[in-house]
Amino acid sequence: MDVLKSRGIQPSAQRVAVAQHILDAHDHPSADEVFARVKKRFPMVSRATVYNTLNVLVEKGLLRALVLAEGKVVFDPKTDAHHHFIDESTGTIHDVPWDALRVSDVGSLPGLDVREYQVVLRGRRRGAVR
Repeated sequence: MDVLKSRGIQPSAQRVAVAQHILDAHDHPSADEVFARVKKRFPMVSRATVYNTLNVLVEKGLLRALVLAEGKVVFDPKTDAHHHFIDESTGTIHDVPWDALRVSDVGSLPGLDVREYQVVLRGRRRGAVR
């Protein structure tokens, strides 16, 4: 996989299997969910390999690790700026376009030097999320 090589990641068969799954994901899976999905297609992959590969993909900027619920880390292959909506009835995490929300004066918070931010919305989904 060229994207791995371009970021200085040695593309072993196991890493490629993990990367193919997570970088094409449209949801926000946990490491355990990635492990279960990859293991179905690649039975010899270990949990440690999946976790280590996910961490390398985060380090190299191909993936974001997010804590959107207490004690649960999920992975997001969409690395551009966007927000999230968590449907409380299903637990599904939806991407919300950056421009769909307006947050004002983040840069003027006293005593804080804000590098980045995102808004996490929670509720129930009524219709399509843009």
